[in-house]
Amino acid sequence: MGRLPAVALVLVCTVAEVRTEAVQTVRLMLPSQADAAVENIGRILARQIERRCSAKTVTKGEAPLVLELAIEPGIGPEGYRIADGGAGQIRISGNEARGLLYGVGRFLHSCAYDERGFTAGAWRGVSSPKMPVRGIYFATHFQNYYQAAPIEEVARYVEELSLWGVNNFLVWFGMEEFTGINDPKAQAMIARLRAVLQVVKDLGLDVSLGCICNDGYANGPADLRADDSTVGHAGYHTHRGNRIYNLGNELCPSKPGVPEMELGFCKERFDAFRGIGIDYWFITPYDNGGCTCAQCAPWGANGYLRMAEMLARAYRRDYGKGKVVLGTWYFDRWADGEWEGMTAKFKAKKPDWVDYILADNFEEYPRYPLEKGVPGDFPLLNFPDISMYGQDPWGGYGANPHPERLQKRWDETRAKLSGGVPYSEGIYEDLNKVICVQLYWSPERPAIETVRDYAAYEFSPAAADDIADVVKIFEANHVRAGIGESAVKAYELTERIEARMTPEARRAWRWRLFRIRAAIDQELYRNSKGQGRDEVFRKAYEELVEISHARNAWPMLRPVLISAVRAK
Repeated sequence: MGRLPAVALVLVCTVAEVRTEAVQTVRLMLPSQADAAVENIGRILARQIERRCSAKTVTKGEAPLVLELAIEPGIGPEGYRIADGGAGQIRISGNEARGLLYGVGRFLHSCAYDERGFTAGAWRGVSSPKMPVRGIYFATHFQNYYQAAPIEEVARYVEELSLWGVNNFLVWFGMEEFTGINDPKAQAMIARLRAVLQVVKDLGLDVSLGCICNDGYANGPADLRADDSTVGHAGYHTHRGNRIYNLGNELCPSKPGVPEMELGFCKERFDAFRGIGIDYWFITPYDNGGCTCAQCAPWGANGYLRMAEMLARAYRRDYGKGKVVLGTWYFDRWADGEWEGMTAKFKAKKPDWVDYILADNFEEYPRYPLEKGVPGDFPLLNFPDISMYGQDPWGGYGANPHPERLQKRWDETRAKLSGGVPYSEGIYEDLNKVICVQLYWSPERPAIETVRDYAAYEFSPAAADDIADVVKIFEANHVRAGIGESAVKAYELTERIEARMTPEARRAWRWRLFRIRAAIDQELYRNSKGQGRDEVFRKAYEELVEISHARNAWPMLRPVLISAVRAK
């Protein structure tokens, strides 16, 4: 009910028949009529091999290992096959370019990279994704990583994430920072977003743009501002605070002229991304966003739906084949009856302007769609917070993996889902992204197995079990006030793991985020005993700021310099 038809998952594994010893040269064979996306996939494959070890890739001549890339329709949408070819040859086939991309990713993730060179992995078989929407939301705001890092770095990150099965990247144009579409800062932001999304398009993947439906620029008319107070407003409660969370630039769509202004804002954005295309248009009610005035209340079942329909229809006029995702984030957090109100309206007349409902929450998953069904019986996407949970500042301590929490929520919700779009504020939760995307691909496979796959690829095949133990300790010590003695063991494990890693893997930012987290946690535990060391905190702080490009980030995203507590 409400869920898109599932794509069957077929998984067959056999023992590799090609040589398994390390090689120093790999030959890549592309289809004779390779299009731009397939050629790009070949470049990514070569780049990943050469970045991780001393092996070189060639496209001509002899080599002890040949990797043949092919397009073979019939495998299944976005599916792939990895099989042995002739002597010393492996064939990676995709149902289409996307399937080939994911097959290349599966192959790379099963291989080994060390001082001897490149060793092909033993995985052979066929696989197709279970869920059709496997997105990542790059929250491009607050001077976070996605807004501040060099665009070339973000582009490589898009490519690396896509290898795990991502098929949709969502970005945000936050109007609160700008005075209008022609503000030089706004134009710079649009240029940046276009550059990121072009990388996505070059891989043959979908791009998405998100909005709140009563957004406004920083210099918008004060008399048209939205009301954000909940005190004394019918249908609103105050146990979550005396106001909804607005940034101050939001507009009231019940005031004359505002709907027309919002349509104009959307038209400007549609035009700004015309050459790229917008495959999905995400419309959301909160965090910021919303209006508590009597004419808009309750927002989620009244003013929000009026505006969302208007903006969705405008999008459909410009992008006829695009999909509309209607968000419900924070429904019933401040207002009473938003879920019920939306359901009643959709039951009276099912909207023809909605394709998906997006539902999740910063705290527990909303009970309404699980227990009473999705409004309008639309396919449901989740929107898991993988960035902000339990730590402040976000990303201020290094890697923050929490597979057990993600698995628990997944087990609770997966029967209702057609995929999702994890909410990301940076790269410190890279492992959480991979866990989510792999759950969308293969819902029955435990998250901890993805942790091991990730560790084998990014760190060392010999480190998989030890990293799984480290991650479990990190999660047990996730809340900063409760770090226990196990932090010492996690630090010792990372030291032992590092000794078995290649220089390339040790220098990579993913490992450095793990090592920083282990060092900070151990030092925070020592701090609780009055034995903390300022130099450890200082080095961790400086490296985190550099890796995350967080020097100018908003406070909730900028690491803080922790001071040691001296024993008396």
